[in-house]
Amino acid sequence: MARPLIALDADGVLLDFHLGYASAWQRAFGVAPAERDPQAYWPIDRWEVDRLDAARRAQFRAAFDEQFWATVPPIAGAIEACHRLRSAGFDLICVSALEAEFEAARLRNLRDLGFPIERVIATGNAAGDRSPKADTIAALQPIAFVDDYAAYMRGVPAHVHTALVLRAPNGSPNTGPDLALAKSVHDDLAGFVDHWLAR
Repeated sequence: MARPLIALDADGVLLDFHLGYASAWQRAFGVAPAERDPQAYWPIDRWEVDRLDAARRAQFRAAFDEQFWATVPPIAGAIEACHRLRSAGFDLICVSALEAEFEAARLRNLRDLGFPIERVIATGNAAGDRSPKADTIAALQPIAFVDDYAAYMRGVPAHVHTALVLRAPNGSPNTGPDLALAKSVHDDLAGFVDHWLAR
């Protein structure tokens, strides 16, 4: 009998993109950025980094390569939270708004860190009123979907439990009508797991 499936976002839920961003900045420009606001939602606001002209922006983007996507550090407590879900009888899948060319690197990253996740689906990050993850969630039919961006819950089937990880509050886009798309709200993945396993 198939185990029930839970779909998890990567950046902001499983992996600390903020620390990865600082590492990419150091690779690109040779200096680690100082921290400006540890409670900032967006990495450009968390770190003391310059606004980049076109040439330096291209230099920075080049640091977001296969090596980058294979080495993003975990969010504290996320690996343990995933193992708790697995031990409780759930299968886990990562659904990430990442370009398909880096899907294998993201899976390698998760496996190397010890996450009990065997599959990553990269959906890309298309703009629009419907989440780029909605079709994948509809096809997978998980019982729950956990993300840190409420807008990515747009178009997700109503029977899927949508759980929002709030993360850092300063400058968060998780405001307004999209908040109503979340059936539960948590500080982090561990908080979701506590809630889910206590039902």
